[in-house]
Amino acid sequence: MGVSNNITAVLNMVALLCSIPIIAAGIWLAQKPDNGCVHLFRWPVVILGFLILVFSLIGFVGAYRYKETLLAFYLCCMAILIGLLLVLLVFAFVVTRPDGSYGVAGRGYREYRLNGYSSWLLNHVVDSKSWRKIRACLGDTDVCPKLTQRFITADQFFAAHLSPLQSGCCKPPTICGYTFVNPTLWTNPTNPTGDPDCYLWSNDQTQLCYNCNSCKAGLLGNLRKEWRKANIILIVAVVLLICVYVVACSAFRNAQSEELFNRYKR
Repeated sequence: MGVSNNITAVLNMVALLCSIPIIAAGIWLAQKPDNGCVHLFRWPVVILGFLILVFSLIGFVGAYRYKETLLAFYLCCMAILIGLLLVLLVFAFVVTRPDGSYGVAGRGYREYRLNGYSSWLLNHVVDSKSWRKIRACLGDTDVCPKLTQRFITADQFFAAHLSPLQSGCCKPPTICGYTFVNPTLWTNPTNPTGDPDCYLWSNDQTQLCYNCNSCKAGLLGNLRKEWRKANIILIVAVVLLICVYVVACSAFRNAQSEELFNRYKR
């Protein structure tokens, strides 16, 4: 079993290394203000990454110490974890595929509408019960206040590439016709009936457009953008994990065959 176990030990080290970008992607997602406020999406990737790391270590020890039971346990657990990771990837892709963004003439940023996103996100993230907590959480972040430090003039602001969250929550919709004073202070709407959010906009810095549908859509736009970036890392990692797992299974079967053959010879 020596050669096969050595191969399996090396493969488990590769699997352990694959867990690092998964954990890093999960931590990156968890640190984003939108994911920090939407606890539903905050930690699943980190947890899966740590579980893959732990079971890769178990597999490495099992191969290095010639513990067949540990290797079998490792292969079983890794199959489950790879399956869960695939389910998470497919689920994240499906629910973030629809895009609610649209371009605005003369603006560097895009704006967002709720009806462009998947019904699952609408029902589980921005429903009225969840939004009260999310809205309060967003009000405690620096997502909007830091815009006033970055942009002084209207031309600077209108040419900016704002994040979906900033575009939806920190300013009124362009169709309302508000006059720019600073990025979070707008006056004299010329078309207040253009969108229901026009009436919800407030120059109170604790309110802004946090109660607007555009803010809810912006949050979903941020989630979509970040999860699609993370998915690229996760896809590469899961492909490598599947390759490692297939070779590890083959090495494990070969090791068992060798052991049975040697017993038969004796």
